[in-house]
Amino acid sequence: MPSQKQLKWSQLRVGLTVVIASIILMVLIFMMSNTGGWFTQKIYLKAYFDNAEGLRQGAPVRLAGVDLGNVTKIRVVQGRPTTPVEVTMKVATTYNFDLHKDSLASLTTAGVLGETFVDIDSTVAKGPAAQDGDTLATRSAPEIQDVVRASQGTLENLDSLIKRVDRIIGFIESGQGSIGKVIYDTALYDQLNATVAEFKSLMDDVQSGKGSLGPLLTSDEAYKKAIAALDKVNAMIDDLQAGKGSAGKLLKDPQLYDNTNKTVANIRQLTDDMNAGKGALGKFTHDQEFANKLQETMNNLAALSTSLEKGEGSAGKFFKDPTLYDNSTQVLLEVRALLKAIREDPKKYLTFHVKIF
Repeated sequence: MPSQKQLKWSQLRVGLTVVIASIILMVLIFMMSNTGGWFTQKIYLKAYFDNAEGLRQGAPVRLAGVDLGNVTKIRVVQGRPTTPVEVTMKVATTYNFDLHKDSLASLTTAGVLGETFVDIDSTVAKGPAAQDGDTLATRSAPEIQDVVRASQGTLENLDSLIKRVDRIIGFIESGQGSIGKVIYDTALYDQLNATVAEFKSLMDDVQSGKGSLGPLLTSDEAYKKAIAALDKVNAMIDDLQAGKGSAGKLLKDPQLYDNTNKTVANIRQLTDDMNAGKGALGKFTHDQEFANKLQETMNNLAALSTSLEKGEGSAGKFFKDPTLYDNSTQVLLEVRALLKAIREDPKKYLTFHVKIF
């Protein structure tokens, strides 16, 4: 049997082994729970949010998806009505080259049912590296409740639209309305079938050369006439390009171009002379006395036409006095009566009496 001393030594070795294993296990747990290593420097950062959104103390803090630290404290503070939730984070400086003072912090959920963590985004950050005690700006991300709430109106409108479409389809299936009659009315089908049959008969007549369209499609004579007409058009175009005929000369004769150019130059010279006040037309356009006389003449004509419309003067009475019209009508009637009487009894009016002394 082992002695008492040996038993105590065995118990001591077992106890030392357990203590050393416990210390090693604690060290490993500490190293695993502290991101960045045991001897990595840690800094504390703060961020303020409008809602914690289920964030818990000890939740991970990630930079571009990589664990950087943990949340150490979550509390509601005064003096910040829009962002009352203060989140304190303990992060390692391992990636301090990509952790800036102007980096953005947001609350993100890992998947649909995952836990909420703090995600730091340095995509557009250009400031210096973050220091201990800095406060990061925050960016709110829409929650699943916000998405559902925003889509509620769309879902209601979609449901109403589906119900309306269902009513329209039921209305059509019952054969009502224009579309329903088009689909279910047999009379329309019969009319359409008859129309198709008539069209087929018409096409058969055309293919067989009957009617007016038939010869145009089946007769070689119509084709020959069309080719002859095209040949004439081509010959006409060739004559035009060769400068033959009146139209060809208009297109090809350089003399016509020269004459046209000279005419345009003369017209331009004439307008320049008129603008310069030369000649009779130039004086007409630039002489103020002539303009005044012309204006006076126009005023007199306007006054004369006004007097005529009012019936003033002899000419006005001719236009406006009904007595002249009545007298003229009476004279014409009397002349017509006299001529009629002469035709009926010419001896009464055309008899000459000659007396000899």
